Amino acid sequence: MTTPDLTTVSRLAAQVLDEVETAVVGKRDALTLVLSAVLAGGHVLLEDYPGLGKTLAARSFAQTLGLDFKRAQFTPDLLPADLTGSFVFDQRAGDFVFRQGPLFTGLLLADEINRTPPKTQAALLEAMQERQVTVEGQTFLLEAPFHVLATANPVEYEGTYPLPEAQLDRFLMRVSFGYPTAAEEAQVLRRRVSRQHEEQTLRAVTDATGLRGMQAAVETVTVDDTIHDYCVALASATRTHRHVLVGSSPRGALALMLTARAYAVVHGRDYVTPEDVKAVALPVLAHRVTIKPELWMSNASGATVVGSVLNTVATPAAREAERIR
Repeated sequence: MTTPDLTTVSRLAAQVLDEVETAVVGKRDALTLVLSAVLAGGHVLLEDYPGLGKTLAARSFAQTLGLDFKRAQFTPDLLPADLTGSFVFDQRAGDFVFRQGPLFTGLLLADEINRTPPKTQAALLEAMQERQVTVEGQTFLLEAPFHVLATANPVEYEGTYPLPEAQLDRFLMRVSFGYPTAAEEAQVLRRRVSRQHEEQTLRAVTDATGLRGMQAAVETVTVDDTIHDYCVALASATRTHRHVLVGSSPRGALALMLTARAYAVVHGRDYVTPEDVKAVALPVLAHRVTIKPELWMSNASGATVVGSVLNTVATPAAREAERIR
C-alpha cells in the first residue's frame, strides 16, 4: 500500500464529497463531517428524523469509496449471531464451517440501532471497538477498512432500546442532517424525475486500498501542542459545567484531535487550526455529555453544553496574546 501525499488526499476527499452530493442534496457540511470521521478511522451515529437521507448517505459513501456495503435492519428479535455470523454444518464436508455475518464488510449500515436489544447492540459495539468478533470461542478479525454508519430516529421511543452513554462513547461522532430547504427539496424531486428510476449508482473515486492509504496519510498531519491542550481543555470543561452529570472522557479529547486532523485535510491543509477543532466539537462531544436528571424539562442538552464550553474556553491564539501582554 502506497501512502499518498496530503494534497492528493484533499483532492480525492473533494471528489468523494462532490460525488456523494449528487445523491444527497444540500448537506455538504454534514457529509464533510461523516467523511472526516471515516478518514480518522472511526464510526458515525446518524441521528435524525426518518426520510432525511441517512441510508442514502451511507450507501453513497460506500459506492464512492469503493467499499463492500451491507445493511443490517435492527429489530427487537435480531440476535448477535445475525450480525457476527455462526457455525453451520456442511454436509458435504462433514464438519461445521463458519458463515460470516454482515459485520464482515467494508461499510456496514446499522439501521435503527436503537430498535434492537442491548445484547445485540453490544455485539456490534464490540466489533466496532476491537475490529474482531468471537463466535464459540474462535476469534475472527474484521479486515480493514471497517466502518459502521448507524442510524437512530429521535421519535417513536416505544419499543426501543436507547444506547447507554458508555456505548454512545464508542462512536467517533454523532451527526444530524436536518430538513432541507425548499429549494433543495425541489432539487431532489427534479433529479428523481430526470433519472427516471429510483436507484442511484455513483462513481467510485477510490477503493479499499486507496482509503487505507488516505487514512495513513492523515496520520502525518502536523498537530501543534497548543491544539492538544485546546482539545483537552474543551473536554475537561464539559466535566465541570453546571448542567452536567458526567462530562466527556479522555476519549472525547482524543476524538477531537483525530477528527480535527482529518477535517483539516479535507479542507486542504496539512496542519490543524483551532477552527478545525471548533468545527467538529459539537458532533464529537455532545453525545459524550450526560445532563443532570433534574434538568430533563429544561432546554439543557449535550449540544448546549458544548456550545457554552466553546464560548468560554480560550482558543490557543487568545492564550498566546495573554502571555505576550
